[in-house]
Amino acid sequence: MSKRLISTKYEVVGPDVDLDTEVILLPSGRRLTNEVADEIVAEVRRATGRPSLTGTTGHSPRITIRIPEPIRDRAAQQAAAEHVSLSGLARKALERYLDDAG
Repeated sequence: MSKRLISTKYEVVGPDVDLDTEVILLPSGRRLTNEVADEIVAEVRRATGRPSLTGTTGHSPRITIRIPEPIRDRAAQQAAAEHVSLSGLARKALERYLDDAG
């Protein structure tokens, strides 16, 4: 069984390895196992993407609407003009509507 130490940034240092037979140590000294690798992947996946709009971790609530293509095209043009995403434009429009409705 060979031992390897991977870098502090988890960069690839060598070829694929069988984590059941080779001992690979993380900078913390913890052995990299398939389970630990899965934990690292899950952590990275949780950290990617946009932050939740709720202010907490997790997914923001979603709603889905169907609209005619010409309205979608106009909305996309307006979003581009305002340098916001289509979702951001829709959120802003819904907030304004609800504010005006009281």
